[in-house]
Amino acid sequence: MNEAAKPIPYGRQTISDEDIEAVIAVLRSDFLTQGPAVVRFEESVASYSGAGFGTAVANATAALHMACRALDLGPGDLLWTTPNTFVASANCGLYCGAEVDFVDIDPKSYNLSVEALERKLETARTAGRLPKVVVPVDFSGQSAEMREIAELGRRYGFRIIEDASHAIGGDYLGAKIGSSVHADITVFSFHPVKIITTGEGGIALTNDPELHARLQMLRTHGITRDPKQMSADAEQGGWYYEQVDLGYNYRITDIQAALGTSQLARVDEFVARRRMLAARYDELLRDVAVTTPWQSPDGRSAWHLYVIQVKETARRAVFDRLRADGVLANVHYIPVHLQPWYRQMGFKPGDFPEAEAYYSRAISLPLYFSLTETQQEYVVGCLKRALA
Repeated sequence: MNEAAKPIPYGRQTISDEDIEAVIAVLRSDFLTQGPAVVRFEESVASYSGAGFGTAVANATAALHMACRALDLGPGDLLWTTPNTFVASANCGLYCGAEVDFVDIDPKSYNLSVEALERKLETARTAGRLPKVVVPVDFSGQSAEMREIAELGRRYGFRIIEDASHAIGGDYLGAKIGSSVHADITVFSFHPVKIITTGEGGIALTNDPELHARLQMLRTHGITRDPKQMSADAEQGGWYYEQVDLGYNYRITDIQAALGTSQLARVDEFVARRRMLAARYDELLRDVAVTTPWQSPDGRSAWHLYVIQVKETARRAVFDRLRADGVLANVHYIPVHLQPWYRQMGFKPGDFPEAEAYYSRAISLPLYFSLTETQQEYVVGCLKRALA
């Protein structure tokens, strides 16, 4: 079997000798967890993204959950997000006892629609049911319209968690995604199929020192050794600590953090390659009967995903044919409100028609740093045959 005919996943990690050496160095050090490699990673990601502070955690779901807790989301509150996302963007609200609702997507960008959000907010204000937190998602690596969403946040009084799990290395309005200029907290994912990886891992970025302190405490059981945060009679020895909040064990290890710091050194290289491959897909598919991804002039995607749309009646056959030919395409995402857990809450087909229409036609083609031009041409050839 030649290179192009080997099974081609939709995404995969790229690990270098430098990455391996970085991990080995930690294994030979005094700290495998709760050590200096974690702090270096947090500071490196925050500096790269232009944010003030970072709290690295076990995965991006943990980061979303902690972000909701840091913003005091709880029972009786509402969280809104997009249905076109992984379930974690909504589940984080349920973990806090809040109610979850969705805002339909823009059919061009596949991100949360600002127009739909504004209409829903006005209705919610009349009904006295405004959200406490809105979670826009930077789908596929392209920023949501964060400037406009932030303006609505100021007008209607909600807080913002930007789920940028797909988007490290992307740009928006002249700044790096993650700068948190238009969000209270921004979250990145470092799963192996994302832009850079720590194996599993995530980070919560913010410019607010009080939110940062809360995130740091929530990551480690709600425990503090800071005398300023302890009870007034806490005059004990150097061993003393207090649990002052109900936190979690959401820590990331120094092993993972070292891998992440090493990967971060190449993030611009990774993103440049993905952008080149995406542009090449655009060219190769110019005369093919598919819809290629639209890109906003307000920024540049990090290109975690390259999603095409085909005719709804053909999607299953095209998908199956690609898989049979060794092209391990995928679909992102099944609308969250159609999952059985959410249907039992009363959501149903037809609630968010743009997200449902998009889902019925979507196929994610392989896109990752080590994808070769030969493999890409094989993918397109298989796609053309499947469409025929």
